[in-house]
Amino acid sequence: MNITELVKISIILLLVATGVALLSRRLRVPYVTGLVLAGLPITELLSRRIGLDPALILNLFLPILLFEAGINTDVSRLRSTFKPIALLAVPGAVLSSAIIAVLLKLGLGLNWIPALLVGVILANTDTVSMIAVFKEIPVPSRLSTIVEGETLFNDAAALVSFNLILQVYSTGSLTLLEGIQQLLFISLGGCVVGLVLGYLSIPVFARLDDPLSSLLLTVAVALGTFQVGQFIGVSGAVAVVVAGLIFGNLGLSRNTSASSRITLLSFWEYASFTVNTFIFLLIGVEINLVTLWTTLPAILLAVLAYQVGRLLTVYPLLTTVRWFDHPIPLRWQHLLFLGNIKGSLSMALALSLPTTLLGRDVLIALVFGSVLVSLVGQGLSLPWLVKRLKLSKFSETQQQVEELQAQLMTGKAAQEELDSLLKSGVLPKSVYEEMRSPYQVRVAGAEKALRDFYNRRFDNLDAKNNDLSKLDTIRRRLLLAEKGVLNEALRKRILSEEIVRGRIQSLDEQLLLLDDD
Repeated sequence: MNITELVKISIILLLVATGVALLSRRLRVPYVTGLVLAGLPITELLSRRIGLDPALILNLFLPILLFEAGINTDVSRLRSTFKPIALLAVPGAVLSSAIIAVLLKLGLGLNWIPALLVGVILANTDTVSMIAVFKEIPVPSRLSTIVEGETLFNDAAALVSFNLILQVYSTGSLTLLEGIQQLLFISLGGCVVGLVLGYLSIPVFARLDDPLSSLLLTVAVALGTFQVGQFIGVSGAVAVVVAGLIFGNLGLSRNTSASSRITLLSFWEYASFTVNTFIFLLIGVEINLVTLWTTLPAILLAVLAYQVGRLLTVYPLLTTVRWFDHPIPLRWQHLLFLGNIKGSLSMALALSLPTTLLGRDVLIALVFGSVLVSLVGQGLSLPWLVKRLKLSKFSETQQQVEELQAQLMTGKAAQEELDSLLKSGVLPKSVYEEMRSPYQVRVAGAEKALRDFYNRRFDNLDAKNNDLSKLDTIRRRLLLAEKGVLNEALRKRILSEEIVRGRIQSLDEQLLLLDDD
């Protein structure tokens, strides 16, 4: 395909995406579902067939999506929900893959290798649709973090498992011990690569005072980390996730100017949105409706299989969380089960199946059809499901609190920027004091209103469960900060293990008493 043709196709896709954005908002249809449906007839408008290139998705699109998710993930929030996330993303994904593989082998008569490959592909979750719904219908932040965190690590786990099964296919054998060793090497090696490159990028980023140069550095880190991981033979996906988390939580520190942060985060938001737009449009383009119709019974069986796999992992695993962490409410578990939507990575993995694999075309059609059914069926019903489960807790009182918090946060941020400008000599003292005064009034007003609000709520204990969830969120962050200091003191041998263990147990008990935020 020459450059002129590529530009023409890109223009068509962008115009279609714009039309979908307008229609989906008017019809109240999830944007990504609209993109897939719009992609189905696009092939007829083009002079030649286009589609998803697995190499493009795995080497360009996937690192962009993973890095963007990483830099926007607050480690303190992730730490508070790490146990349920780890359960769903690692043992949950493995168990779900095995269940799907068994059902497909029994139902369709597939051999073990194809069944396991499809099992891994369909066990992978894509929560773009869910996050889009959460932006319109606010849900508890802990639930949103679990959904985002599972996807973040589930993508990496799926790639690791997929490559292990392909190794078994190519070599003909792999013992259990060798499999565990390979899994640890690939996963831990990816973590090490991400840690090293993430930390090395921070001092370079700190020396760059130009937002555009900083932006180029982050692109190089995202794409380069994935390639380094792949070259060494470890998980590039794990490496990108870790590098993104480090850069987002340590690189974008308070020392970073507001303009640099806004430029960088806005760019990555746009990059992620653009990548998702093209991926979901091309999913629709890639699906052949004739093939879909002929394989419909097998597709419906595959959809049933991945839902059964999800059912037998979400509820049992999350039920055990109450033994060692704050319990996951049953309504949340319903959403995690029913919101089990498939997406771009499933399509890319299907397309990257070896050409020598027996029945490869049927397997691809099976995955494509399952993704389409998932995006249309589950995607369209998701907003109704969230409302039906009454997960939204955005009351009028909470809206008032967040307005005051926004006023307080923006006022303090502006004051800090003014302090920085004064210290660097950009502003004279007189102008600084004149510009700082209105912000001081805004901050003082917000602080007084919030103090009065919380004092009233403390006096009215009956309102605690509904109106003090914000305080529980703050308390959780404070308790997690205390745990972090104790673990660091233990690591540096400042405190003995006996003292630290007792205090951490006390902190865990306090965390379990807090309401879900």
